[in-house]
Amino acid sequence: MTGRPPTAPAILHIDDVSVVVDGAPLVDQVSLTVSAGEMVGLVGPNGAGKSTLLRTVYRALRPTSGRVLLDGTDVWRMPGKQLARQLAAVLQEHAGDFELTVYEVVAMGRTPHKRPFAGDDADDRAIVTAALTELDVTDLAQAPFDRLSGGEKQRVLIARALVQQAGTIVLDEPTNHLDLRHQLDALRLVRRLGVTAVVALHDLNLAASFCDRLCVMDAGRVVAHGTPRDVLRPALLRDVYRVEADITEHPRTGLPQVIPLTAHQPAPEQEATQT
Repeated sequence: MTGRPPTAPAILHIDDVSVVVDGAPLVDQVSLTVSAGEMVGLVGPNGAGKSTLLRTVYRALRPTSGRVLLDGTDVWRMPGKQLARQLAAVLQEHAGDFELTVYEVVAMGRTPHKRPFAGDDADDRAIVTAALTELDVTDLAQAPFDRLSGGEKQRVLIARALVQQAGTIVLDEPTNHLDLRHQLDALRLVRRLGVTAVVALHDLNLAASFCDRLCVMDAGRVVAHGTPRDVLRPALLRDVYRVEADITEHPRTGLPQVIPLTAHQPAPEQEATQT
């Protein structure tokens, strides 16, 4: 992208973080270190605590205990503008009543780099235009944000995070609502940027394809972490997701692929009986 160079990727360290809400432990003593420029996938079933953990990273929810550090500095002790220059977030939920155009929403990502009440300069406009192109939303630049489809809104919000030019990015289900092409485009973009990234994903095959490591959560705790090849095992999927699945090696990429065994598939002895 054109314009000011992005902030350098940071080391993200989640140090023994717990979150308790109304007496219920949503996140329980989670520790995770993400190296500079590494992409880590946060996976697990619904209610595992993935989104809650990410909210402590981008400072939407204060941990009950533990710390979140960027290059050794507690994010909760950083000035807001400084944090926004270093860390961007793409959230699962977004307001649907923005009375702003797509261009204006994306341009909001430049705010941490400007003085109060300063307008966009030529550099800002070039960065926003480049992000609109990257996310394939240039033709929507003047469209009202609140009238977009879910997938279009998601691409616009990824573009907004992109123009923030932070070296670390947190993405909570960024592929939600996206078709297959735009899912791949979004994750390829994150990889190409070389940023430090933590990405919550439900699609295990996408996670295996794009992430250096996977961190598996269940009931608020980390139950496994490592490379996709190390983590994606039939026993783990049975224990965590309560599904039976085969893990195969993709013939072209060599990456592990998850193939769930559906209940309607007859067992071999049943097939023999029916013939």
